Amino acid sequence: MRAPPLTLPLRAYRATLRLGEPAVAGLLAWRARRGKEDPRRLSERRGLPGRARPVGPLVWMHGASVGEVLSLVGLVEGMIARGFSVLVTTGTRTAAELIGTRLPAGAVHQYMPLDAPRWVGRFLDHWQPDLALVAESEIWPNVILGLHDRGIPLILVNGRMSERSLRGWERSPRTAEALLARIAICLAQTRDDAARFARLGAPRVSVAGNLKYDSAVPPADRQQLAYLGEMIGARPVWIAASTHPGEEAAAVFAHAQLKSRFPDLLTLIAPRHPGRGPEAAAHATEAGLRSARRAAGGRPHPGVDVYVADTVGELGLFYRLSPVAFLGGSLVARGGQNPIEPLRLDAAVLHGPHIQNFAEVYRALDAAGGALAVSDGRELAASLGDLLADPARARAVAEAGQRALAPFEGAVTRTLAVLDPFVAQMKLAALQG
Repeated sequence: MRAPPLTLPLRAYRATLRLGEPAVAGLLAWRARRGKEDPRRLSERRGLPGRARPVGPLVWMHGASVGEVLSLVGLVEGMIARGFSVLVTTGTRTAAELIGTRLPAGAVHQYMPLDAPRWVGRFLDHWQPDLALVAESEIWPNVILGLHDRGIPLILVNGRMSERSLRGWERSPRTAEALLARIAICLAQTRDDAARFARLGAPRVSVAGNLKYDSAVPPADRQQLAYLGEMIGARPVWIAASTHPGEEAAAVFAHAQLKSRFPDLLTLIAPRHPGRGPEAAAHATEAGLRSARRAAGGRPHPGVDVYVADTVGELGLFYRLSPVAFLGGSLVARGGQNPIEPLRLDAAVLHGPHIQNFAEVYRALDAAGGALAVSDGRELAASLGDLLADPARARAVAEAGQRALAPFEGAVTRTLAVLDPFVAQMKLAALQG
């Protein structure tokens, strides 16, 4: 089917970014000065390669930030097992630092170029991927058009389209259709997501499930696990993970409420953005609690009440140390965080009311007694106290959560099954070439 012609807004977008390339370069330099970009690899954001292209067929996979790129690891492993090299790109510095420790042999990492036509063009001309996979809702016009112009199939995996995003795209329906029609296949997370993509004009849409539910548990350094476990000993411990502004204060409040009941309580706080570690520690100090920051060399010795885990890639370590985990982004309106990792590491999960990013799985968890909802710091303290006082109940909540996850698994297998015809075509092309 012939793709719809480019609309005036798309032509204007391309022209603006072509002419405004110097301004975009200035923005990159400004972000690098603020620590938001890696200055050593800034050229990759302009489409300049940081390494040579692997020989043979290459699959390109893109995940913008931490959650998206981690959801792709199963697909990366699946494509490597099928004999292909994989290029993985990310858009954030934190995601780049984390995925560098998770990629198997046969995969390489680069930063995603910003969506300026010339930068996207030289990125594609160097890497020449045979297939491109983009996670969730990364709809960058010049990337989509560049792939289509080169005849490179693009598949949207783990596709997500919120009602709010739908309303935004519906203000420019012809532009939405012009872009989505150039996507070979759209694999959505849920039926609702699929219906929204189809409504916008995506011609080939199906439901494969959420790749995040198949993600492997995050790793942990065994020596650090033994060292910290021995230091913590028999102290009651819990973690407030992936917290956003306002939630560290709630975690500190819960600790203060429970301190008389659990005098040696240890609260771990892992901010969603590690750079906010000093802010999290300041909340503890204001409440009269003793704190230490991991990024500053601190340790959770017996004199510490609140230990701030403000490092990248160590949640697997702290989930293994904590029988109870509060998942952040949920007491404040950020949509919640993925509960799969702590559940698979045997932690009972607590969460706030703002969980729309994972609404389906949280509904199943809550209904099965596999997670507990709290609305504020006081309810957090009450539920936390009950679980810490009754370890058997905490284990029962975690086990119920693990059972409730079973129906959500299998997205990696379903997605790879859709990719197999493209795999066969790439292998045939390699033989003919």
